[in-house]
Amino acid sequence: MGGGFLINNKYYEIYLNLKQNILDGLYKEGELLPSENALAKEYSVSRETIRKALDYLSQDGLIQKKQGKGSIILNPRLFNFPISGLTSFKELSDAQNMGAKTHLISKEMVKVNEMLHKKLMLPIGTEIIAIQRVREVDGQRIIIDFDYLNPEITGDVPNERLEDSLYDYLENELKLPIAFANKEISVENVTDFDREHLDLRDEDNHLVVIRSAVYLEDARYFQFSESRHRVDRFKFIDFSRRKHSIGEIDSY
Repeated sequence: MGGGFLINNKYYEIYLNLKQNILDGLYKEGELLPSENALAKEYSVSRETIRKALDYLSQDGLIQKKQGKGSIILNPRLFNFPISGLTSFKELSDAQNMGAKTHLISKEMVKVNEMLHKKLMLPIGTEIIAIQRVREVDGQRIIIDFDYLNPEITGDVPNERLEDSLYDYLENELKLPIAFANKEISVENVTDFDREHLDLRDEDNHLVVIRSAVYLEDARYFQFSESRHRVDRFKFIDFSRRKHSIGEIDSY
């Protein structure tokens, strides 16, 4: 049999039509979609069919269902965030025309405590650089980054380079080739600090959190980072290939 699925359901056709209308700007962010009754009448289908179409839109992050209100249009501009890659925020911004800005909240020397010792594998009491930055896209603060650097490797990074690109500074000025990272991705509750520094909506109770231990080509561990993302603005993507045994035939 062929290697694909054919979907003929009416609700899927309606979903695709509504999705295109949202992407084309016929429905604006913050507006309400027509009611289920109005959509059922427009497409000559049952309300159950409309509900299935709306479920697909909700899964795409294009609408937010609010009991007693209806379906609110969300910002359809989602940015791709490669899970497996090791790309700086500046590189992502330039590649996807985000027009992003980085704001430095703080940079200070701190001593490694028990918590940082587990993350950085440096002796307790060692001085490191602790950095807090906020990323702004389309006038909204949607990412907050916490970075910890080993100053014996990076030295004191100028503030203006932290508001531009840390990795560009390390690789092109300090000639420190960045090679690989171990990443951990989770969904976590929003904290008071998140609410203070990010533009969060009332319904934003969770963030996607990516923690990375980053190494140079010579395997020196120089950075631990924690990046906290607003869930409605990013698609986290990856490329995967299925591994087959020798002589095994692909099947669908």
